[in-house]
Amino acid sequence: MTKYVGVLTAGGDTPGLNAALRGLGKSASSTFDMQLTGFYDGFRGLMQDRTIALNEAALSGVLTLGGTILGTSRDKPQSMEIGGKLLDMTDAMVDTYHRHHLDVLVCVGGGGTQKNAYRLLQKGLNILTMPKTIDNDIAMTDTSIGFDTALGIATEAIDRLHSTAHSHHRIIVVELMGHNAGWLALGSGVAGGADVILIPEIPYDINKVAEAIRARSRGGKRFSIVAVSEGAMSMEDAAVYKKLLEERENAKKKEEKEKVDARILEFQLQQTSSTMRLATQLEQLTGLESRVTILGYVQRGGTPSAVDRLLATELGAATAALINDGASGVMVARCGSKTIPVPLEQVVGKRRTVPLDHTWIVTARRVGTALGD
Repeated sequence: MTKYVGVLTAGGDTPGLNAALRGLGKSASSTFDMQLTGFYDGFRGLMQDRTIALNEAALSGVLTLGGTILGTSRDKPQSMEIGGKLLDMTDAMVDTYHRHHLDVLVCVGGGGTQKNAYRLLQKGLNILTMPKTIDNDIAMTDTSIGFDTALGIATEAIDRLHSTAHSHHRIIVVELMGHNAGWLALGSGVAGGADVILIPEIPYDINKVAEAIRARSRGGKRFSIVAVSEGAMSMEDAAVYKKLLEERENAKKKEEKEKVDARILEFQLQQTSSTMRLATQLEQLTGLESRVTILGYVQRGGTPSAVDRLLATELGAATAALINDGASGVMVARCGSKTIPVPLEQVVGKRRTVPLDHTWIVTARRVGTALGD
């Protein structure tokens, strides 16, 4: 009997999303008796019932395309802006699901998407998800769609910065994405030969960072590359942030929580300029001219790497097989060389950060890379 499958992509765009749609769609039509309907622009498109039939013609030629042919958004089912107000549109999405007589809805996205998909699961819908994010911070999967491509782009950027740093005898501070996980900065920093790598998992001492750069200068090396994750903090800032989070957790009244939330928001806004402050401090402490490069969204653009195409195709095909078997409430994860279903409740609300004994950290220390501690 034909199964009717819906799919959406939500959150930030990443390379490999189209490969995942293709893997799911081609498996659905070639191997299994399924019809695939795509919803435009994430959960908003689901709410508005804006669709496209993801047949052979629609999926032809998309494997190498970056971004997502479905479009995406960061809208949340329970808090969606409608007419200038934030409304809970979950029931409208449930109605769309039933209107199309769907047997399952597949949501492809990062940590926020996993949470939103779980809410729809709790509303009684059959849900499967696939992990995608360049941050590589989704729990219960070894890697996520988009990370490998972003890692390659970030590494190439660091490679290119070496020449200008060497020519002008400068400190080049390059900010990498990654939110509150250091995978991207750490991986590209090691691969690109950065001299200092700063990640959220290891709060840094600015004086130790400066000393590492001065030591290079004394050794005759007249430039340094500092790879810093956007979520990296100094020891002082990390202590302040930890205290704020503890205050919020211990706040008993709504008014108290709102006041702490305002302070947390103010702190987070200040952190958006932390890389510029870091560069200024290093210039003052070392006497060397510094320059900042913030890669931003270029890290998640362009053609997906071969690794991401393989991963996305595997996850898409595995998702189709799980749908055929009647699975629901799981994220299709990569574990070693296998794809496995992981219950969504084990994924939501968690973040996969870099373990302090991870081989990339051990390797960085062994080759003399400073980590700021």
